[in-house]
Amino acid sequence: MLWRETLIPTLRDIPKEAEATSHRLMLKAGYIRKLSAGVYSYLPLGFRVLNKIIAIIRQEMARVHAEEVLLPALHPAELWRRTGRYEALGQDKISFTNRSGQEFVLGPTHEEVITELAGAYVQSYQDLPFSLYQIQTKFRDELRPRFGIVRTKEFIMKDAYSFHQDEADLKQTYQKFYRAYERIMKRCGLAIVVVSADPGIMGGKVSDEFMVISPYGEDHIAISKEKNICVSRDLAFRTIQKQQNAKKEQQLPLEKFETPNLRTVEELCARFKLKANQLVKTILYIVDSKPVAACVPGQSEVNEFKLRKLLNTANVRQATAQEIKRITNAPVGFSGPVGLKDVRIIADADVAGMSNFVTGANEADMHLRHVNIDRDFKADSVADIRYVEEGDCPPDSNKPYQLQTAMEVGHIFQLGTRYTQSLSATYRNEKGETHPIVMGCYGIGVNRLIAASIDQHHDDKGIVFPISIAPFHVHLITVNQKHEPSCELAARLYEQLKKENIDVLYDNRDVRAGVKFNDADLIGMPMQLIIGEKNLAKKMIEIKIRATKESYQVDQEQAFSEVTKQLNGMLEKLK
Repeated sequence: MLWRETLIPTLRDIPKEAEATSHRLMLKAGYIRKLSAGVYSYLPLGFRVLNKIIAIIRQEMARVHAEEVLLPALHPAELWRRTGRYEALGQDKISFTNRSGQEFVLGPTHEEVITELAGAYVQSYQDLPFSLYQIQTKFRDELRPRFGIVRTKEFIMKDAYSFHQDEADLKQTYQKFYRAYERIMKRCGLAIVVVSADPGIMGGKVSDEFMVISPYGEDHIAISKEKNICVSRDLAFRTIQKQQNAKKEQQLPLEKFETPNLRTVEELCARFKLKANQLVKTILYIVDSKPVAACVPGQSEVNEFKLRKLLNTANVRQATAQEIKRITNAPVGFSGPVGLKDVRIIADADVAGMSNFVTGANEADMHLRHVNIDRDFKADSVADIRYVEEGDCPPDSNKPYQLQTAMEVGHIFQLGTRYTQSLSATYRNEKGETHPIVMGCYGIGVNRLIAASIDQHHDDKGIVFPISIAPFHVHLITVNQKHEPSCELAARLYEQLKKENIDVLYDNRDVRAGVKFNDADLIGMPMQLIIGEKNLAKKMIEIKIRATKESYQVDQEQAFSEVTKQLNGMLEKLK
């Protein structure tokens, strides 16, 4: 590709809201452009990276005999209601009613649609097993899009699904996809950590996350070398003996006080000079159609995996604003355990060790101070229901977890019959008996692979892409575009590289050499081939390896063979 014939709008200044390294560099290097919050256009360089990653994914899906399909982005809302996920998606879903009065959901994921498809065609055990996958744009109305293409309102995913007679067959295919994911990540040049994870809204009993350690991730990994634990923080339990035996203060009289329009822990702390650990948050859930109040310290968050496990149900979702109003007689932000009627109350073990804390009063613009468990309200259960935090130890250990921030780039699930039972997707076995099809699900965030790669491969000058996903293998640069011998040699090399299917970007702009060199380092191609007048007088060409910053000269007649040697060496390291 010729630079002058494409769009590579490198920037000197970038928006202040670009926090993540990948976001800053993709904007600065002209890979993406923001259209609105959480919505991005992929420019030529960015789109080439997407296609390189997609090509790797397709090759590895072929190795596990998964066939590609393309499913609708518009889903009848009724499908989602039948599986119970319509309400569970809450405000994240994007839905609308068409002119005929039918409601649709813009697909955030495709379990319902693929299950309906399988149910329509699978008749007997002889139709199983098989695997299908697609690469498609998904939609989710993220409240706070962040970190560029890491958390967006629309995103590109590869989602695969496998269909089986039984769990044993599913587990075999699951392991094949697991290994395929390891190969995909390695071929993309990513260092990953694989952890056991909470299946969450997806359902099923087993899931594994493929994580990249990153300060811009939304997830956390809990590690205990002593206990040989490396799991998603969702699955990390803690020792709670110290919290249960905490010394209690003298209990003070219960008081109601005005908190006009103060709904959050942060707002209350700022207004009344409180610390977060002096408050207790009460989060309302609907569990099997019944209300449950989960109480945790103000600085903590409810771990819904632990809550589901404690209640022995998968049907757990946060209550809507309307439900909270009906249950507590108060708007969102003023819920508390005192005076709740016909609501099961579950207190975190930390709450059991607190005294004289602040909670919502179940009344608009009002809170309670000096609240004490057992005196002012009774908890139906006291258990570990919050996420582990810094300083928490694994069960039966006095050495704290190491918590690391991570970005999820892939997630695989053994779904079992979670969807096939709801949508009546069945098969007949050898005896003619009808059974629900057993399913697996395997997702990769294609966008996130780009962001993760840049986070792991960059320096102070710009991006340093691995050769496997770089937009181009070679960046050909003329120091002086007005020097005819330089241009003649560059044109000849450009055609030779293209003929051998080596992706090459030729910077044929008539601009200062410093601009070309800065842009070359910024956009991050693995190899730079530099043609300058001084070297050309000696019949030499400069080669620069972007990752190592190694620079050396070769005879111009040997340039092509040296380029192919270096590129082959780079590719070999990613196998």
